[in-house]
Amino acid sequence: MKRLFLFASLVIIGLTVKSQVAVTTMQLTDTQHDFGTFKEEAGRQTFDFVVTNTGTQPLVIQNVVASCGCTTPEWTKQPIPAGAKGKVTAIYDPKDRPGPFSKTLSVYSNTKPEVVVLVIKGEVVQHEKTVEELFTFPVGSVRFESNHLAFTNVLKTEKKIRVMQIINTSAAPVKVEFDGLPVHLSVKANPETLKPGQKGLIEGTYDATKNPGWGNVSDMIKIKLNGTPQENVYYYVSANLVEDFASLSKEQLANAPVFKLATTTFDLGKIKGSTQNEVEFKFTNAGKGDLLIRFVRATCGCTAVQQGTTGVGIKPGESSSIKAVFNSGSYNGKVTKAIYVYTNDPANSETVLMLNADVEQPAPVK
Repeated sequence: MKRLFLFASLVIIGLTVKSQVAVTTMQLTDTQHDFGTFKEEAGRQTFDFVVTNTGTQPLVIQNVVASCGCTTPEWTKQPIPAGAKGKVTAIYDPKDRPGPFSKTLSVYSNTKPEVVVLVIKGEVVQHEKTVEELFTFPVGSVRFESNHLAFTNVLKTEKKIRVMQIINTSAAPVKVEFDGLPVHLSVKANPETLKPGQKGLIEGTYDATKNPGWGNVSDMIKIKLNGTPQENVYYYVSANLVEDFASLSKEQLANAPVFKLATTTFDLGKIKGSTQNEVEFKFTNAGKGDLLIRFVRATCGCTAVQQGTTGVGIKPGESSSIKAVFNSGSYNGKVTKAIYVYTNDPANSETVLMLNADVEQPAPVK
């Protein structure tokens, strides 16, 4: 009985407190603002939404939430008396945000409705980029657009060309050359000698027929300026070497091999450190043509892959396996490694095999 009386008393007190919460009304001069078109270098744009307390109780703006980090809200923190004015300020930062924008500010207060949404919009004109912003990779007296020439996907049967801009920022001519080029790659500057302030092009040609690799491959080459190799500076060239299946007819695709794996993930469970652990991924050619394992690549040297099946034709219906040896070394805790397998199966030309382990290192000797 006492518990029931206490519960009823708390309910009555709660209702009384709730009835005493002051609710008021407010009026805004605007609910949206258009900053129009302005330049990025103009910096932060600010607009005040003026708020008038049109009720009889103090108006409290409890919080203002912006729809993104580019907009910073500020507002009157003190209670606004009846008939008085306050404001909600929207500050938009255009840095690195060219183009049209439309953002919202959600205003929470002791009014009904308790949330009012304000909108700001406009369009930012991108600032004119400096030489340093356009040419981000400085090498001695010249600057490259980037230190990375990406060829993206390259068919194993093709040569592909990519170009990149370069500029001589010095007051003297500069001859640009490249060292350490592999047989599948040609990189040269055009013109080879840049006059002071002159822009040129780096022209790269990737001959995939001369690279035995498959999938994501990369090369690091040296840069020479006026015959002098630039120490500790490398130009990075990458490509994703893929098989050309586009020329296959419907009949050829229907009679293609199918690389069917029993599993693509192998879990070694708990293993000791500094141990060799063998795994075997079994597969079957479930298609109608001979299956070729083009290439097998591991993510790091700690996973040695046995490539006995590479380049060998596996007949329809036949099975084989890819073996790997995982050296747990000094790893500690959960470890995941990947093995990439490239085949002539049009539907599975690149397959990722995952190897998981939980490595336990011996306790240190005290």
